[in-house]
Amino acid sequence: MSKDKLWGGRFAQPTNKFVEEFTASIDFDKRLYHQDIRGSLAHARMLGKQGIIPHADVVAITDGLMKILDQIETGKFDFSVSLEDIHMNIESRLSAKIGEAGKRLHTGRSRNDQVALDIRLYLRDEIVEVSAYIDLLIDSLLFQAEQNIDVIMPGYTHLQTAQPILYSHHMLAYVEMLKRDKARMEDCLKRVNVLPLGAGALAGTTFPIDREYVAEQLDFPEVTRNSLDSVSDRDFALEFMSASSILMMHLSRFSEELIIWSTSEFKFIDLSDGFCTGSSIMPQKKNPDVPELVRGKTGRVYGNLMALLTVMKALPLAYNKDMQEDKEPLFDTIDTVKGSLKIFADMIREMKVNVATMRAAAAKGFSTATDVADYLVRKGMAFRDAHEVVGKSVAYCLNKKKDLPELTMEEWQSFSTMIDEDIYDNITLEASVNARRATGGTAMERVRQEIARVKSDK
Repeated sequence: MSKDKLWGGRFAQPTNKFVEEFTASIDFDKRLYHQDIRGSLAHARMLGKQGIIPHADVVAITDGLMKILDQIETGKFDFSVSLEDIHMNIESRLSAKIGEAGKRLHTGRSRNDQVALDIRLYLRDEIVEVSAYIDLLIDSLLFQAEQNIDVIMPGYTHLQTAQPILYSHHMLAYVEMLKRDKARMEDCLKRVNVLPLGAGALAGTTFPIDREYVAEQLDFPEVTRNSLDSVSDRDFALEFMSASSILMMHLSRFSEELIIWSTSEFKFIDLSDGFCTGSSIMPQKKNPDVPELVRGKTGRVYGNLMALLTVMKALPLAYNKDMQEDKEPLFDTIDTVKGSLKIFADMIREMKVNVATMRAAAAKGFSTATDVADYLVRKGMAFRDAHEVVGKSVAYCLNKKKDLPELTMEEWQSFSTMIDEDIYDNITLEASVNARRATGGTAMERVRQEIARVKSDK
């Protein structure tokens, strides 16, 4: 009854129409067509090399698969829901094209190890692309840092003015985050880049296959070592989605800052009109839609990770149909991360900095108070005592509606006789920034060194 199915021999009744639609994955896994065909070509070559199928069949299979690839890429291939997935759609068309030889292609493999291969091949390529997009965003951040190398802005803790820093130093903080993101992607790639084909349905195969040969054909440095784990493992996808969630968290943090900085209250930056939208009712509005959307899409990527973790959390070995639910969250994560990185790289490169506004903000909020304490320590006072002296001077300034640089020498010495005229040279914004010369500090010389270091490491 189910002769249209490649697995239909055991069944006496056709599959319920709604069951076909409910269980089919072709609508989303058809994006794996290139990987599926590439894997099948390598598998066919191995079958011929091992004498498992005739060489003439390998030639016919290769020719047939290449024609199917061309049909798919030119939009001439009709995908069928009744054939469930990309694997059966391609295999069925192959058999229809070349006859008996096409039916021999599946010798020594299962859809279980086939799909595991396809996902690994696909994700391997996508990780390389994601890493390239990370590099693009790093380049944009370096461009911002170099173009605004000496711009001073307030540094914050608790979103309260803390100490003056260089804007370029702030940009490099995100470079460090992205470098870690790229390192996580590259490390994840090591565990993605392992060949599962040859595990069969769950126990391996009785045919004398050569898995190492297939691995060499497909550029896998190693093969999986346990057939049960080979078909039931999705750790590599979870690891990618976890790394993606951390990456999106970094973009979301940056988005939040860009949104705040672009408000009329802050006016630190101007985002290019090309990355903003207006209001349907308020003609003055310029809304930072791109960072807002990236901030929102972060939750989407988190949700994808939780979805797959939940799918996998109670599955007995080996393969279960639940695992079909791995692809949509994985694909969506890939698309979201790549899109977010690309649009961020373009937006950051075009972003303009309001230098005077940033500097004015850095001068407020007693941002050089720590520098006064450090000044007293260098004069011989214990830091805790210096901390108290400066705290009292800040309280005095609040009462008198003054800032620290506005205090007279008489006022300064009322707090400590150790303070002298040179205090004024130590509490300028430039002095505060450039005094922080230790590795990782915000001093201009350090920022220049870090920019050079990042460039040399790329």
